[in-house]
Amino acid sequence: MPATPRPRSAPRGRLALAAVLPLLLAALVSCGYGSQAVENRAKVVPQGPKLSADTVRVGYFANLTHGTALVGDREGFFQRELRGTRLRTATFNAGPSAVEALNAGSVDIAYLGPSPALNGYTRSGGKNLRIVGGAASGGVRLVVNPERVKDLADVRGKRIATPQLGNTQDVAFLHWAAERGWKVDPQSGKGDVSVLRVDNKILPDAYRSGSVDGAWAPEPTASKLIAEGAKPLLDEASLWPGGRFVITNIAVAQPFLERHPDVVEAVLRGSLKANAWITAHPGQAKAAANARIEELTGKALPAEVIDSAWPTIRFLDDPLAGTLREQARHAEAAGLLEEPRLDGIYDLRPLNRVLAAQGRAPVEDAGLGVR
Repeated sequence: MPATPRPRSAPRGRLALAAVLPLLLAALVSCGYGSQAVENRAKVVPQGPKLSADTVRVGYFANLTHGTALVGDREGFFQRELRGTRLRTATFNAGPSAVEALNAGSVDIAYLGPSPALNGYTRSGGKNLRIVGGAASGGVRLVVNPERVKDLADVRGKRIATPQLGNTQDVAFLHWAAERGWKVDPQSGKGDVSVLRVDNKILPDAYRSGSVDGAWAPEPTASKLIAEGAKPLLDEASLWPGGRFVITNIAVAQPFLERHPDVVEAVLRGSLKANAWITAHPGQAKAAANARIEELTGKALPAEVIDSAWPTIRFLDDPLAGTLREQARHAEAAGLLEEPRLDGIYDLRPLNRVLAAQGRAPVEDAGLGVR
C-alpha cells in the first residue's frame, strides 16, 4: 500500500506540481517538444563518388549519451565514410519524436534509447525500424538531495523525477522500486515513492526550487544536479552484469536499410571510428562532444558537469541485445509496454560485415535478429 503521508506531504506535493508545471510549460513553448533542427555540417565536405543515396539524414540528441554521434558528426567521421553522399543531421528533444521522424521519412537513421526503439517497433507491428548497432552503455544515476535522502531505503516516500512517462529511465526506476517491494502506479506515479515526470531541460530548476527530492537521470542531467548540490546515490551500471546495459542504439528506417545498405554500412563505419577515437583520445573527445553541444544549443556544459558525467558512459559498438530484452521485460512488468514484439528488431548483418572487414568478432542479437 502507499506510504501514509506525513502531515505536510500533501501541501508539498501541491507546491511541487505548482512549481514544476509552469517550468515545464515554459520549456515546451520555448524549445518545442519533439522539435528538430536540421544542420548542414561543413567541417568535412563530401568528396569522392556518391554511394547509392545522394543524402543521408541522421538524427541524434544533444546529450552526452549520444556522444558517438556528437563526435562522429563534428569530427567528420561520418562524412568521410560517406564520401560523395551528403550528410544532414537533425537533433531531437525526445525519443518518441525521433521515432516519428523515422516513420515519416524525415530522417533515415537515428540514435535512440532502448524504450523509444522498443515502443516504436512494437506499436508498428515490427515494420518501422531496425536496430543495426550500439553506441553507448551507462550514463544514468540516481542523484538525491542529501538533506532529504540519506540512503537508498530513504528514497521511499520521496519525490523522484524521471524524464518522461515510459522513457528508458522511467522504466528503470519503476523496476528498481518494484524490486524493493514498493508499489507505484505507473501512470500517475503515485505510491510508496512519488514519481514526477520532469523534462531534463527544467529538472535543475525543479531541483533548486525543492519540487523534487532527487532524480533517476541520464547524463549530463545527473551531473547538472550534482553541481547544484545533489549526491550520487546509485549508478545504474551497478545493477547490470558486467556493469553494461544499452543506453543508445543506432536504428534505421526499414525502407532505407533495404534500399541503401551501403550507406548504412558507411554510417556504421563512421560510428565505429568515432568510438575508437573517443577511447583513444578521451580528453579531445570530451571537448569535441561539448563543442558540438554548444553549436546545437548555444551553450557548452560547464567543466564540472562534463568532467563528472563523461566517465560514467562507455562508448561501444555492441548493441548489448540481451539487455534490451531485459529492459522490455521491465517495461512490460511495469505496465508500460503491452506484449512487446522483439523478434526481428535487430539486423546486425551490416555491422558484422563492417566488423569482419576490420578483423573483429561479430556481435550477437540475442535471438532477436532478422532471420
